[in-house]
Amino acid sequence: MPTELHIYGIRNCDTVRAALKWLDARKVPHSFHDFRRDGLDEAELRRWLASDHAALLVNRRSATWRGLSDGQKAAAGEDPAPLLLEYPTLIKRPVITDGKSVLSVGFAPEKLEAFV
Repeated sequence: MPTELHIYGIRNCDTVRAALKWLDARKVPHSFHDFRRDGLDEAELRRWLASDHAALLVNRRSATWRGLSDGQKAAAGEDPAPLLLEYPTLIKRPVITDGKSVLSVGFAPEKLEAFV
């Protein structure tokens, strides 16, 4: 039996919905954490930022990113955690973990196959 996966994102995100549907179809045990409803723990975010996936976490193509000031964007280059905590929709979704480490940022079924 595979490890339970933890899916982080927002419920109305098409990519998150696709990932959840894909996991459900394969009967992969998982839980979902909605950034908007459940918030985001700073310690968890800092673990993500210390992972090999850190460069992928800030979604610089999002509408939220385009709405930031130049100063906020520059600060994200130094330490993105405060900005991501304030604007969790800046996080590329979904973030998929095994409860300890980040397995994937964004949804790519071929990458998840190794974990299910």
